[in-house]
Amino acid sequence: MPDFDLVIRNANATTASDTFHTDIGIRDGRIVQLGLGIGPGVREIDAAGRAVTPGGVDAHCHLDQPMPPPTRNADDFNTGTRSAACGGTTTVIPFAAQQKGQSLRAAVEDYRARAEGKAHVDYAFHLIVSDPTPEVLKVELPELIREGFTSFKIYMTYDDMKLDDGQILDVLDVARQQGAMAMIHAENADCIEWLTKRLEAAGRTAPRFHAHSRPMLVEREATHRAIALAELVDVPILIVHVSGREAVEQIRWARAHGLSVFAETCPQYLFLTAEDLGIDDSYKGAKCVCSPPPRDKANQQVIWDALNDGLFTVFSSDHAPFKFDAPEGKKPNGEEVGFRHIPNGIPGIETRMALLWSEGVLAGRMTPHRFVELTATGPAKAYGLHPRKGSISIGADADLVIWDERDFILKNEQLHHEVDYTPYEGMRLKAWPGLTLARGEVVWDGRDFHAHPGRGQLLACGAPSLLPARRAA
Repeated sequence: MPDFDLVIRNANATTASDTFHTDIGIRDGRIVQLGLGIGPGVREIDAAGRAVTPGGVDAHCHLDQPMPPPTRNADDFNTGTRSAACGGTTTVIPFAAQQKGQSLRAAVEDYRARAEGKAHVDYAFHLIVSDPTPEVLKVELPELIREGFTSFKIYMTYDDMKLDDGQILDVLDVARQQGAMAMIHAENADCIEWLTKRLEAAGRTAPRFHAHSRPMLVEREATHRAIALAELVDVPILIVHVSGREAVEQIRWARAHGLSVFAETCPQYLFLTAEDLGIDDSYKGAKCVCSPPPRDKANQQVIWDALNDGLFTVFSSDHAPFKFDAPEGKKPNGEEVGFRHIPNGIPGIETRMALLWSEGVLAGRMTPHRFVELTATGPAKAYGLHPRKGSISIGADADLVIWDERDFILKNEQLHHEVDYTPYEGMRLKAWPGLTLARGEVVWDGRDFHAHPGRGQLLACGAPSLLPARRAA
């Protein structure tokens, strides 16, 4: 009689703290035994000494997010989680975005309906608070946090989403009272608008000027201000998609002064530069328009250093999938438009893990333990999913990746998203997930995707576990 539903034999298990040779016994989608020579399983897979890491937690991605027409995300919960699974990510946390004038609960119910019956891997929701009315602040947001939506995003830019400083303070106060995690998109909207108008007046509207409209100082100022606002309220915050040296310096200052400021970065700030937006007026640079924009080559090393020294807690894709050659994508209504009107974002949900394993771990830039911390354990702790997610431990979900080390040239045709390009086309990678398990089920075997639409569960998140819980006064 088999002891387990599945046994992974000869695994070189790698966590955020340890590496150990083990067999992994799985029952009912959970890890129930670790050790050598454990009993038989109904099914057995030989990892053959390969690295086995926790399934990735992509804590910042956009799937089927409502937006004004004609713009539309290329990926919904079906295609987006398919792509995630094939890239070794087994939990995604996209955004339930409140529109101005809409109740926050209505936004959550709409997003729940968009996900239901489609997701192949587990998912949770961050909230986006764009209209913090008294009802939202006093009733809806506290109720939703108690129901397991324990993180929310605040924008300091984009007219349809940004909050002023007073509104940010109000929302941060709710985070403090309820023990939630506040994420902040830190760019100074007024500076961006001032620069954009002057670039447009000079006829400088090609995609490459997107980077000119958002220099590092607009991120630096907003990061400094976000830190100050959080200090005033006395609440932890997480600065998302940090792109450059100047914002990094602000976060280092905050940490040195004892403030609980966490940070996230993304692959585009390691592998792209402003030149990928174009060195002339070609529209191809629209493929890499995202905010904040990629910086220069020297800045990439700053981000690598900050990944290694602990400044960053989370490494996310910020997957914002828009087709390049489509009227609902980077060419709105089929037209090449000025940089102001190009939908912001690039695809990356499938490539995130392999890029960092190849160019971080296998290139000798970081330890495998740091890789696990950044791609799985850190985000799981930041958003109240640890140790169920981001862990190889007894009782954790059997979300696992077995890595294949092999050289290949990355091409978009190999990927499983619905986007017609990848910004990393032509990169030589050294590894790719050879197998992805999501709660004990094979969803990717290294060659084929095993579709399980609707098997992904909506997760209720607990309180962030990056810091000790506050004692009651």
